[in-house]
Amino acid sequence: MGSCVISTFAAFVSVSSQIKESSRACERRAGSCSVMMTDPIADMLTRIRNAQAVGKTTIVLPTSKLKRTIADILAREGWLAGAEDRPAAHPETRGGRPELVLHIRYRKPRMPWITSIQRISTPGRRVYVTRGAIPRVKGGRGMLVLSTPQGMLTNREALTRGIGGEVICEVY
Repeated sequence: MGSCVISTFAAFVSVSSQIKESSRACERRAGSCSVMMTDPIADMLTRIRNAQAVGKTTIVLPTSKLKRTIADILAREGWLAGAEDRPAAHPETRGGRPELVLHIRYRKPRMPWITSIQRISTPGRRVYVTRGAIPRVKGGRGMLVLSTPQGMLTNREALTRGIGGEVICEVY
């Protein structure tokens, strides 16, 4: 029985050393290893939740047109204090890509304005609503961000224009 445990442990050590070695090889490669993100919007919303949980006032994340548009809507509707683009702080590490800086809004110190922010439509499960089925969030105190044929809109704007679309996220 003792030899069984030792051989299992030896196999575990062997596998973990192979992982470490492939990680070291990855670090040595030019351009380093990049993590492929399947849902950058969910990543952005998670970064907002995490920053609020620890009381941060700003978040820096990789930018895209979609993330910038969502950040602008959140800032315009008062959920964020602001959003701005800036050039990469370290062009040699990020390839010179610009960054998106989000400023978190707080009611009081350590009491964030956003109570909940969550992704509704995911890459694996798209959620669409017609113009007559656009829901109200928390009795009108919350907001949905919709991707419509007329661009990214809030649920109130989509109701006013009489169009539906894909529900990106919910904020309250």
